[in-house]
Amino acid sequence: MDTCRVPAWVFLVLVWQGGCLASQFPTQLMIKEWVDQMQKELVTLADTATGGMSLTQIFLRNQHLYSVEQNDAEELVARAARNIEQLLRKRSAALKKLAAAAEQFQVDHTWKDEFEDDEISYYNSKDNLDANETEGKKYRLRPDFKEDASFRRLTDHNHTAVHIPTDIYDGSTIVLNELNWTEALEDVFRKNREDDPTLLWQVFGSATGLARYFPASPWMDARKTPSKIDLYDVRRRPWYIQGAASPKDMLILVDASGSVSGLTLKLIRTSVSEMLETLSDDDYVNVVYFNTRVKKTACFDHLVQANVRNKKLLKDAVQNITAKGITNYTKGFEFAFEQLSVKNVSRANCNKIIMLFTDGGEERAQAILEKYNADKKVRIFTFSVGQHNYDKGPIQWMACSNKGYFYEIPSIGAIRINTQEYLDVLGRPMVLADKQAKQIQWTNVYLDALELGLVITGTLPVFNRTMTVDERHGEHQNQLILGVMGIDVSLDDIKKLTPRFTIGPNGYYFAIDPNGYVLLHPNLQPKKRIGNRKLRLNDKYAVTFHEEPVTLDLLDAELENDIKVEIRKMMIDGEIGERTIDTLVKTQDERYIDRGIRTYTWAPVNGTDYSLALALPKYSEHFIQAKLGEDMKEAMSMETMQLDRFDEFGHTYIAPREYCKELKLSLNNTQFLLDFNQFIERTPPEACNVSLVSRLILDAGLTAELVQLWNEQSVDGIVARFVATDGGITRVYPRSAAEEWSENHETYESSFYKRTLDNEIYIFTAPAFNTEGREPVSEPCILVSKAVDLTIDKVTLKPAVVGVKLNISFWMNSFMNATLKLNCKDEICGCLKNDKHVDCVILDDGGFLLMSNQDEYISLIGQFFGEVDPVLMINLVNTSLYSFNKTYDYQSVCDPEKDSKAAAGPRSVYVPTIADLLSVGWWASTAAWSILQQLIYGLIFPNLLEAVESAEEEISDAMFKESCITEQTQYFFDNDERSYSGVLDCGNCSRMYRGEKLPNTNLVFLITDAKATCLSCDPRPLRQAEQPSEGPDPCELAQNPRYRKGPDACFDNNENDEPLCPISRGSALSSAPPVLFLLLSSGLVSVGASPLILP
Repeated sequence: MDTCRVPAWVFLVLVWQGGCLASQFPTQLMIKEWVDQMQKELVTLADTATGGMSLTQIFLRNQHLYSVEQNDAEELVARAARNIEQLLRKRSAALKKLAAAAEQFQVDHTWKDEFEDDEISYYNSKDNLDANETEGKKYRLRPDFKEDASFRRLTDHNHTAVHIPTDIYDGSTIVLNELNWTEALEDVFRKNREDDPTLLWQVFGSATGLARYFPASPWMDARKTPSKIDLYDVRRRPWYIQGAASPKDMLILVDASGSVSGLTLKLIRTSVSEMLETLSDDDYVNVVYFNTRVKKTACFDHLVQANVRNKKLLKDAVQNITAKGITNYTKGFEFAFEQLSVKNVSRANCNKIIMLFTDGGEERAQAILEKYNADKKVRIFTFSVGQHNYDKGPIQWMACSNKGYFYEIPSIGAIRINTQEYLDVLGRPMVLADKQAKQIQWTNVYLDALELGLVITGTLPVFNRTMTVDERHGEHQNQLILGVMGIDVSLDDIKKLTPRFTIGPNGYYFAIDPNGYVLLHPNLQPKKRIGNRKLRLNDKYAVTFHEEPVTLDLLDAELENDIKVEIRKMMIDGEIGERTIDTLVKTQDERYIDRGIRTYTWAPVNGTDYSLALALPKYSEHFIQAKLGEDMKEAMSMETMQLDRFDEFGHTYIAPREYCKELKLSLNNTQFLLDFNQFIERTPPEACNVSLVSRLILDAGLTAELVQLWNEQSVDGIVARFVATDGGITRVYPRSAAEEWSENHETYESSFYKRTLDNEIYIFTAPAFNTEGREPVSEPCILVSKAVDLTIDKVTLKPAVVGVKLNISFWMNSFMNATLKLNCKDEICGCLKNDKHVDCVILDDGGFLLMSNQDEYISLIGQFFGEVDPVLMINLVNTSLYSFNKTYDYQSVCDPEKDSKAAAGPRSVYVPTIADLLSVGWWASTAAWSILQQLIYGLIFPNLLEAVESAEEEISDAMFKESCITEQTQYFFDNDERSYSGVLDCGNCSRMYRGEKLPNTNLVFLITDAKATCLSCDPRPLRQAEQPSEGPDPCELAQNPRYRKGPDACFDNNENDEPLCPISRGSALSSAPPVLFLLLSSGLVSVGASPLILP
């Protein structure tokens, strides 16, 4: 390092009394003196300007206006758990009524092959809202829709709506019969709603794919999307999958012999991807492929939880399967049975299944099946994929002799239907178990398809109670599941049962399910997928998408540590407990990490698998309860909150809370304050939340006294002063400074406010860096804040935060002047403006730039220093000035990958039943004409069908986002050391630096040889902001899965569960009319196994 310099003094030349030809780097002692001087000036300025101690005294003088109450965490959790239990019990009672009624309605129903026009009437939720949409369509009616605040959309409580999947023909005999008997559910839905006006969506999801829901509401507003391709199928929704069968251990076995190539291999890949989508987080799965050997598709050595990440990995891996060699079913089945028998790994321990996808073959693998599956405890489902002439008998025998089912998938149109109908088979043991299986289950959190937001759903299976007769068994109980009944509960309704405004901004409730996923947590905030619900294609088509389940683990919602792992396990196990821990806490804006003390208290929610907890910081173990009375109302007189008093009391914001039922929230806070003032003046207290209103008025009066003190003093270098409170008051003084105030008006959601409460020092917060390159409207300011400590009867509270906004230019001059040393010799004598030899900076504890002696850095204030001077920042981490913590966000959205088309979901058209094909009447029906019509369209307008088939391929190139993982690294101070120094060795040059933390602040001062003096180091920036990521290695996670607990009951085998040996419809095609072969060969019609829901 060159230690001989001639400084460029600029504006400080007049105060320079001597120079030095040889400038020595400042000693650590000198830097400490500079820092102590800076700290003294800053803290003195902040103490004087904020008046924090004065506000403490104001609170103490007015103790007669409030009381200090205790937050009894154990009682709060127990009460909230009881309230949630009562809410869900009411929903469960309604659910039982619906399921019982549905079973009786189906028993009473008489099957018909044909219906008169007046026998069926229903609202098809996909009908256009225009009045003429139902003209010319049989059986249709049009509800009278009105805007509904509860559902946030158009509804009609006099009718139900019916959704029928795109690939199901709505005029088929099965669908018409189901429409007929489910119509009676309308009265039960309505009666439930009358008994409980808070009920939300009530839905019956049928095993045929039909969904009838109440109240009636359009699936989409067709006036906005005239043509649409709807991919929704109720049987693929998380709540239906969970309610239709017990959890599954599934091994998917893929034939990868040489004969499986070309189109057949593509069909298998897509079929496996669709099969994976029928699994939920309670299921376990693995995918392997075989020819003469067995190979894993992904890195998983055993079955893994069928969560979103594992399924994605498997779907991606399936695309890499190549076909060669010959088929050896014995090898494949042997490996499959071994996988299903492994006991020392986490698994569902229920419904052991092998799914075989093949093009057929002559081998039955009878010996290996008899060896491993003599007791038929493993069901085998086989799928003959592709159009070929191979004998299907052997693989059909494999399924029929092992309590499974055989399906054919000749074309892409048959995939969706045939990969989900196995659920009907798995439902048979539930039907036979009868009352034992009539257990209400509550789902994970997911996004409601009808835009209600985050919900959980209570589910109850609906059984076919009719008797059936056959030659083998005579008259016996039908073994088929009719579908699943569901009732939604909005998370917003559950949150209302967990009081928020008495536990402080950093206190919070959370709840988890047996998988450890949160259903309540302040960090459960899945980002809105822009354009993900409706995507326009060429201005003609719109594709609707429905997001993946929201599966955020507690250990991903918070910063994980060993004690939280233990707490999570105890909660899953339904225990009651309490622990106080020292933990890292990520700030609301995700830029910083603080260390805080939290007490976790938890208890189970009886009647469910959920567990509820409350996390409280020490300073929130008590709260202030205002005493609202006429004396206080008159004393405060509400005048301090009047708009015409802003000059005197500062611009006043109030938190947008539900103070009164009839008081509407407004996005304009000034308007909301005006409405609040007028409402309170004319409304009796009992019409409002007395506790919220009282605290707001109390804080308004107390903070007004503080502002009056500010009026009496002026402080240089201060752009604004402010005070914010738990009660929801924020005052910014002077009034003009409010034009630049951009902090959240809700203090419970304000990042700087919540962060300040967790610290005992002054917190300096850099402005958010402008990454878009726009010119700032005004010079940025540094926000400085400190919590107000209040001790009453040995109880410590933090009811407010006070602070200032510093003028950067003023602080910059003060900063540089504090480093000056006159008459110095043989050393650098200070941080001069734009010094060519030294860079002086002040960073906060997150590594963000707050101040510099270089003008070029001033425009970078607020930027992460790893992007400004990466070499220095890396060294600061290596010397432990900064610690760091990498976190993953599983709720992010990103642009889709270009090669993600392989997992696209196929579409198909109506699949006629075998009875239809053999019925002469069918050929004159609407169904036949529909298929012929599609064939004609395909011949005349091939581009139209190509657009439909390739819609999902176009999606990847369009504007919508897809869920993804991002990673972010937060930096923080994690030790008490004050002084740091080092040398940045860049090979042919080096840079010296020294650093010193400013006591009682979150700042560190650094002086270093200027970056421009040594540019040979690697300049790659160090990123702090969110970046797309692959996330943690799923293979490693699979080896050490997190603790979870599956459902207690398992219904997978029953001695009366009769084997299914149907003949595939494909085998009946030899006698089908010749015209059907034309339709089938065109690929427009797919033929597969028959639906299992029959009378």
